[in-house]
Amino acid sequence: MPYCPSGRYYTIAPGDTLWLISQKINRPVEDIIKENPGIDPNRLMVGQVICLPPIIPYGKTTECPTGIYWEVAPGDTLYKIAKTVGTTVDKILALNPYIDPDNLMVGQVICLPSPE
Repeated sequence: MPYCPSGRYYTIAPGDTLWLISQKINRPVEDIIKENPGIDPNRLMVGQVICLPPIIPYGKTTECPTGIYWEVAPGDTLYKIAKTVGTTVDKILALNPYIDPDNLMVGQVICLPSPE
């Protein structure tokens, strides 16, 4: 297994692309490439292990404007998260335009709106 400073590993599954993985973790493809120098984005292999960026985003392009994060747990839905924190699904989606609300991934980190 490659060294991974964040300690967050991901095993490539059939159909995975860096873009799809970036959508699941709500981080730009560039952040994944940065964590995996020498990776060929066009030659991912099923079973290949890559390093994911740290949970707390770094750099101005990946900051959450509110600074409030939620790590998706088993059974979480956007509706459940919104209800728990007292907001709406639409407000969560506005802060996370790249997530697929019907395909949240355990461990995925999303940005939450400020409390009202």
